[in-house]
Amino acid sequence: MAAPASPSPDDPETLKALLAEERAENERLRQIIKAMQRHRFGRRAESLPEDQLLLGLEEAEQVEAEGLAAEETAPAVRAERTARRRNNRGALPAHLPRVERVVDIESPVCPCCSGSLHRIGEDVSERLDIVPAQVRVIVIRRPRYACRACEAIVLQASAPARLIEGGLPTDDLVAHVLVAKYADHLPLYRQAQIFARQGIALDRSTLADWVGRAAFLLRPVHARLLGRLKASGKLFADETSAPVLDPGRGRTKTGQLWAYARDDRPWGGTDPPGVAYVYAPDRTAKQPIAHLAGFRGVLQVDGYDGYKALARQGEVRLAYCWSHVRRAFYDLDGPIAAEVLTRIAGLYRIEAEIRGRPAEERRTARQARSRPILEALEPWLREKLALISQKSKLAEAIRYALSRWAGLSLFLDDGRVELDTNVVERAIRPLALTRKNALFAGSDGGAAHWAVIASLIETCKLTGVGPQAYLADVITRIIEGHPNSRIDELLPWAYPVTPTLRDVA
Repeated sequence: MAAPASPSPDDPETLKALLAEERAENERLRQIIKAMQRHRFGRRAESLPEDQLLLGLEEAEQVEAEGLAAEETAPAVRAERTARRRNNRGALPAHLPRVERVVDIESPVCPCCSGSLHRIGEDVSERLDIVPAQVRVIVIRRPRYACRACEAIVLQASAPARLIEGGLPTDDLVAHVLVAKYADHLPLYRQAQIFARQGIALDRSTLADWVGRAAFLLRPVHARLLGRLKASGKLFADETSAPVLDPGRGRTKTGQLWAYARDDRPWGGTDPPGVAYVYAPDRTAKQPIAHLAGFRGVLQVDGYDGYKALARQGEVRLAYCWSHVRRAFYDLDGPIAAEVLTRIAGLYRIEAEIRGRPAEERRTARQARSRPILEALEPWLREKLALISQKSKLAEAIRYALSRWAGLSLFLDDGRVELDTNVVERAIRPLALTRKNALFAGSDGGAAHWAVIASLIETCKLTGVGPQAYLADVITRIIEGHPNSRIDELLPWAYPVTPTLRDVA
C-alpha cells in the first residue's frame, strides 16, 4: 500500500496547523527564557527576601539620616526633633541592668547671692549602651584539706564536670560558639579571627572539636524533639540541599537536610511550635518514610512526589501548598494566569480574616467562602487546559495544580491545615544562610551535627527562648548527669520565654 502523500505546504489548513504549532513552541521557549532570566538575575519567588529588602532600606535610611543631621545644625530644628524622639522611642526593657551616672553642677553656691542651693527635682533620661564582648578566664581553685591527727586523710572537692575533660572552654563559651555558627551564620574560621583580635589564639580545628562534642552530647535531646513532633496530628515537611565535602572525589556531594515543623498557633493549638532537621545523603522517598516512622496525621508539603510513598502507607494524608501553585502561574503572562492569581488571592484574603481562630471555626468559614472558589476553579482550569498547547508552561502549571487537587482542597475540611507551607519554608531559611556562609559541610557527620544543633536553636527562636542561655544550661545539666528519663525537661519548651525574644519568634 502506497504511503499517503505529504500535505502540500500550499494547503491552507496545513499551514494554519503548522503556524499554530510554531506559535505554541515559540511561546514555550519564551517562557523558558523568562524563567531562566528570573533564576539567573532575579528570584523565583514573588518578592525579594526580607533580609535583602531590609538591606536596601538600610542604605536609604542612612542617606536620610545624613540629611537630617545636616538640618539639625539649627538650634530650633534640633530642639523640636529631640522632643519628638523622646516622645516616640518608648521605654527600654526593665530587665536590662542600669548604671547610673550623675551629671551635677560644679558648685552648690547660688551665682546670684552666694547662698546655698537646695535640690528641687531632677531630669532622668536613659540611653542604650553596650559592653563589648569580653573573653575572661574562670579560675577554679580546689583547696585540699588534711587532718593533723590522721596523716593519711586528704580531702578535696571533686572537680566540676566539663564537656571536654582537661579542655579550656566553659559551657557558656561552647554555647556561644554554637549560636554564632548556627544562628548568626559565622563559620568557625571567622570566629577564630574574632578571638584573635582579643589576643586569644584558638585554632579553627579546636572550635570544631568543641562543636562536635557538643553535638554528640545533644543528640538525645534532638531525638526526643523529633519524637515529640511526630506525636502531633499535623506537621509541615520540606527539604533543602546540603553540600557536603566528598574527599574521595575531591569535590562536594549533595546531601539533604529534611525539616519537620509544627506550628499550631494559627488555629489556637496548645502544642508549642518546634522544628527538627534530619540529615540524609539523598532525597529519595525512603528518607521521610524513615524519619516519620510512627507519625499519623496530616503532613503539609510542597509538590515533591517523594512524599506520596509515605501517604500510600495509609497513616498520612498529604496537604499541598497553594503558594507553590501560585508561583507557577506568577512566572507566566496572559489572561488565564492572571485570572488564576486573582482567584488564589481571594483564598488568601479569607485566610487573613480567620487566622488565629479555632480550627472548627476556620473550617466552617472555609466551607462557606473558600469551597465555592475551588469548586469553580477546578472545572475552569480543565476547560482552559483543553484549549491551549499541551507543551506550554501554562499547561504545565495547570497540570501541576490539577494533579494535586485533593491535597490542595484538604484545608477545606480540616481547620488545622494551612493554605501553604510557609511555616516550614521560614524554618528552612536559616539553614540556607548558614550554607551560604559556610559553603559546605565537611562530612556527613558534620551535616548531622548541623541538623542536631540547628533544630534546638530554631526551636528556641520559635518559642522565644534565648538559645545561648538554653544551650549552656542543657550542656551543663547533661554533663552533670541529668537522667535520660527526664529528658523532656531539656527541650526548649520547658524553658522560660526571654521577654525580648517573644515578638521576634
